This record gives sequence, structure tokens and C-alpha cells, in this order.
Amino acid sequence: MRDTASGPRVLLKRLRELMQEPLEPQERLDRIVRDIAANMVAEVCSLYVLRADSVLELYATEGLNPNAVHLAQLRLGEGLVGTIAASARPLNLSNAQEHPAFAYLPETGEEIYNSFLGVPVLRAGRTLGVLVVQNKTMRHYRDDEVEALETTAMVIAEMIATGDLARLTRPGLELDLRRPVSFTGLSFNEGVGLGHVVLHEPRIVVTNLFNEDSDEEIRRLDASLGSLRLSIDDMLERREVAFEGEHRQVLEAYRMFANDSGWVRRLEEAIRNGLTAEAAVEKVQSDMRARMLHMTDPYLRERMSDFDDLANRLLRQLMGRGPDDVAASLPKDAIIVARSMGAAELLDYPRDKLRGLVLEDGAATSHVVIVARAMGIPAAGQMRGAVSMAENGDAIIVDGEEGAIHLRPQPDLEAAYAEKVRFRARRQEVYRELRKKPSMTRDGVQVDLLMNAGLAVDLPQLAEAGAAGIGLFRTELQFMVASTFPRAEAQERLYRDVLDAARGKPVTFRTIDIGGDKVLPYFKDTIQEENPALGWRAIRLTLDRPGLLRTQIRALLKACGGRELKLMLPMVTELGEIAQAREIIDREVRHLSRFAHHLPTSLKLGAMLEVPSLLFQLDELMMAVDFVSVGSNDLFQFVMAVDRGNTQLADRFDVLSTPFLRALKQIADAGVRNQTPVTLCGELAGKPISAMALIGLGYRSISMSPASIGPVKAMLTELPLAELEAFFDDNLMAPAQGLPMRALLQAFADDRSIPL
Repeated sequence: MRDTASGPRVLLKRLRELMQEPLEPQERLDRIVRDIAANMVAEVCSLYVLRADSVLELYATEGLNPNAVHLAQLRLGEGLVGTIAASARPLNLSNAQEHPAFAYLPETGEEIYNSFLGVPVLRAGRTLGVLVVQNKTMRHYRDDEVEALETTAMVIAEMIATGDLARLTRPGLELDLRRPVSFTGLSFNEGVGLGHVVLHEPRIVVTNLFNEDSDEEIRRLDASLGSLRLSIDDMLERREVAFEGEHRQVLEAYRMFANDSGWVRRLEEAIRNGLTAEAAVEKVQSDMRARMLHMTDPYLRERMSDFDDLANRLLRQLMGRGPDDVAASLPKDAIIVARSMGAAELLDYPRDKLRGLVLEDGAATSHVVIVARAMGIPAAGQMRGAVSMAENGDAIIVDGEEGAIHLRPQPDLEAAYAEKVRFRARRQEVYRELRKKPSMTRDGVQVDLLMNAGLAVDLPQLAEAGAAGIGLFRTELQFMVASTFPRAEAQERLYRDVLDAARGKPVTFRTIDIGGDKVLPYFKDTIQEENPALGWRAIRLTLDRPGLLRTQIRALLKACGGRELKLMLPMVTELGEIAQAREIIDREVRHLSRFAHHLPTSLKLGAMLEVPSLLFQLDELMMAVDFVSVGSNDLFQFVMAVDRGNTQLADRFDVLSTPFLRALKQIADAGVRNQTPVTLCGELAGKPISAMALIGLGYRSISMSPASIGPVKAMLTELPLAELEAFFDDNLMAPAQGLPMRALLQAFADDRSIPL
């Protein structure tokens, strides 16, 4: 019985030898197609490579006219070769000229050949070219021959990806893998970042392609598959995910793929054809991804990401790679490109190497974006397709002002953006000079510009930004970046460090705000909710788990010994919650007093106004607390019935809409009426145009990301407040000519040369 795998194994062994020889790229390609033709007993073997202009160019041939190399070309979708490239599917024909897509290229001399086998050259599901064999006799190529040609195409894909063929490209032309690509989405944080791509969940690059012992590679594959299946079963059985819902459906899909006999059989076939276990996974993954990309069934297309993730997990099992390895080898100008990611994952990367963040999904108010803003890095989102088009190390520009990215930019575009970065640096110097100037309007009204923070890494920015204090310290970020609940001692140490860094400036600590989209993986009481933003979160959760709140209150009281403690409760819905929280605080004060601990000199308790129910009890609220802070992100979400994480609605409604501004005006007026200080913290405070609106509505204290303080202060010092208040008197209840409020505010600023 003939061993059908011996031919492919011999071919791969020969290719391995060729890859190791010191050859020029064209000579290497010429010898590869010659060896493929000899191994497959084909009279013709040709390689076409896809260019950036969607043209497939003949790069090497054995059997056709050699003078046609780099001259013969087909457009994507044209002829048999173009059809294979467009569909990412092989074609196996016994009489090629009868196929409706056949296109005759007279310069090649291929009219005398009948049988035809062509396979796409794939990498990560992207078509980079087409590899073809042909014979004069009419025959249908065997499955093992198709498999051998596909495996060989994978080796060629690595040659293209590493840039080996760039020297063969004619001047003015680029290969498709290197072509510049631009994406337009949404701006999540202003700024411009120039750097190099770091894929957050990178495709693992397999460098060891050819195996020495097929049986040993299959043993390695079986062991890694076994470990993978066990880990999926374990995740399904764990109590915190043992529920019906999206998470379970994804894991069930993983289990289905991991136990799919067809997938395993294809992996084993690739190994028997001479590939290592890792290379087999990469080949089968790329084949399946290319096919699923061209499916019309939306459900099957959605499952593509499940399969990608599973294949990457298997690759990591085989290669003994952990997710931390990537962060350890970052370039000094890293721009993270991700489909989506959590806030804690971004914090795993060293801040000094980050130059930007690109997300395929996300919204401006998602927590990873809030963290990016706190870190002062430009961010852009809704960049669909960016992950699949990017390779680790690609040059990339993030334009956080326009909400655009430029992948592998042309030199002139890169130079223009470099000048833009220099201009921003000069503007930042102007902002730094403003730090020592009073935070006053042009007509002498004081407005406190505070900063938002959440981690020790934020603290140096307090002085650098010239903030009047910390208007919102998000204590939950310490919990989100930890692998277990932070001990009371660790919490106390962080809070003391924050107060020390503030050097007497006011700091407002918000009690832990978890739940909803802020999930702690180690918190076993997490429940599946249909509407988590409206569910068990923030003060609701901590009042139900008072031990969690008591530990934090005790740490805050001890850290603030001899100093003022300003404590704020998140997501208050009714006044009874404030009374319950005050009772817990009083109990902790009594406990520490009993043991003669050094207590705060004063304790001020405030509430975040995020839930619309409080709009109908404003005077009662102002009397029940020492201060109020408006959480504009959540309040806008609830007032407008917009899920802030829903990408379909991310930019549908304007935060400067008249109804929302009227609600904010009511809050500011109630604070004045009751002599209760009111601050606003949220995205509204961080943009000059919306900060201008807040000041005009009566807010005299706003809190924002450190990077926003400079631009807002530049606006503030040029603002004639009396004129703005008169503007709102005329337009807030009945906007002139029915124009949107944003347009009216922009016109107001333009007429007075106020920098926005």
C-alpha cells in the first residue's frame, strides 16, 4: 500500500533545506516552484502574489514562459487564479479551460495545459497569493496532493509576511500585506500617537514549521488538546459561570470545537504531512478562518471569533506561552490594538511604553477608555477589521482627535502627523505655563478644576496638571487590578499615599463601585443579570455585603487620621441608602475610637447623583449630605435610556442636548439654594465646550482626567461668564431658531475667540 504522506513529507523536508540556504528571494522562489513541480509530478507550478492594488502578479513559475514573471497579472476575481484569491478556496479541475472563470494569458503559454489545482496562500485568514500546479493530461488531483500544496502555500505565506519578497516588488508597488490602510471610527481620547502595533491577543507566530517525528508531534497535540478540554470543562463547571447566558454559550461553543473530530483529523493530517503540531494548528486555523469569512450565515460568521480564540489557546498550550510574555517584550512606542479589553488588562502594560490604544469595539464611557484617559494616552474605537489587518510591529498612527487610525502609513502622512505631535507638544507647554495662573474666568469668577484618579500611577499627574485636588478617586480600580480582594492594610496604604501626594489638596474617595460592567473575577457572589447597568452594583451591592464596605471604611478612617475625609457613595437611588451607609460609618468610627485610633479631623459624606429618581428629591438630598457629585456618564445613560457600552448608540444622542442641560441646571440651582457644594465628574467636564456649558449652568467645581485640565483652563481664562449666563437665560428654555445647543455654544465661543 502506497504511503500517500511520503510525497508531502519529502517536499517539506526539501523546502526546509531551501529556507535555510543563503539564497536571493527570486532564486529561492524559483527553486521552490521547481521542487513542488517535481514532487507532485506536475508540468507547471506557478506562484502569484497579491499586490496592494488588488492585482495578482506572477512571481515565479516552472513550466510557463519565464519571461512572464513579474509581467503576467490578473485582477482579484479575474480568471481561475483571481477566483481562488477572492474566495480563499482551492480549485481542482480536470479541464481548466471549460471553467467559466478561465482567462487566457498569452504571455504565459499555458493554453496547452488541462488539469489545474490552485490553492490560496493564506496567513491569519487573509489571502496573500495563489499557488498553482498544472498538467497536460486531464486528471483530478488527489486529496493528499491538495493538502500538500496547501501546506506548501503556508510556508510561502511566512516568506511574504516576513518581507522577504519586498525586494522583488517593482518601484511604486506594494504587496497587499504591506499596503497602507486607514480606518475611521470614534474618538475616545484626544491626542496623537505614533508607534508600532502590539496586538493585545496576538496571533502566535510559529517559527518551527517542519517536524522530525510525526508520532511525537501527534502525542504533543493530544496532550495539549486534553489540557485544553479540561480547562474548558473546568470553566463550565465553576459556580460563577454555571448559568444560562452568553458566557455559557461561548464556552459551549469552545467545547464543541475542542471535541470536533473533523478539526482534530485535519490537525493530524497536517502533522503526518510533515508539519509540527503548532504549524498544523496555524494552517487549519487559517484555512477555516478564510472559509468562514466568506460564509453568508451570520451565526457561523460570529462563531469565527470563538474558533480563533480556541485555536490561539491551543497554540499557547503547545508553545508553553503565557499572556504575560507579550507585555514583557513591548517596543518603547507600543500602540495596543484589540477587539476589546478590560481596564485591568490595559494596566498590565507598562505606562512608559504606551503611545495609544485602538479598539474594534468599545464606547467612550467604557472603563478601559476611562483608564486610557487617566493614563493620558490617545484612544480611538469602532475600528472594525483593524485587528485582522494589523501585524505585530506594523507602523501605526492613532489620531484621537479625528477618531482615525493609519496602519503602515505613507512617509508623507507620517511626517505630517509627526509635525502634529510637535505642535501638540508646544501647546502642552502653553498648558503647563497656565498651571500657576488662577483658575478664573475672564471676569474674575473662581472655578475649581479637579482631576479624576484611581491608582498610585495617577498621583504624579496631580502636580503636573495643576489640579486643585482629586474630585473623584475611584477606589474600585485597586480591586479590579488585583487577583484577590485587597487586604485592609493594602487599602489603607494606598489611601494614605493618595493623601500624602495631594499635599493638603482636597481628595474625594468614592466607595467601591463594582457590579454592572465592572466585574471582579474573584468575587464569587457575581450574578448574571439581563440589565447589569440597572442591577446589583455600587451602593446596592455594598449595603447587601456590608463586610466589604466596613473593611473599606475602616481603611479610609485609619488612613485619614489627623486629616479630613471626604467620602462619596455611588449610585444612590433613595435617601434611605445614605442613612444605612451613615450607620455603618458611625459604627466603624465608634470601633476605632474604642481602640484609640487616630481619626480624621472631620468627615464629610456625599452622594453621587447618577440616578434620575434623585432629580425629584433634590432639596431633600442636599439636606441629607455634605456635598453632591454629579456622575454625568451614568446620569446621561439613564436619562436618555442609552446603554453606554452599546456601540450602536455610542454617538446617537448629544450630551449637550437641551433636556439634559436643563436637568444639570436644576441640580446646580438646588446646590446654591441649599448651600450644598456640587461638583460634576464625568466626560462632560473634560471637553472645553461642555465644560464651558457646565460653568454657564452654575457649576463652580468640575473633575476630569488630568490631560483635560490644560485645555479646559485655557478656555476658562478667556471665558466672559456674565455673557455666557445671559446666553443660557435666552436659550436654555427655548433655543434660538431651533438650532442644536452644541451649535449655539460653538457659535458663542467662535464669536468671542474662546479656544475650544
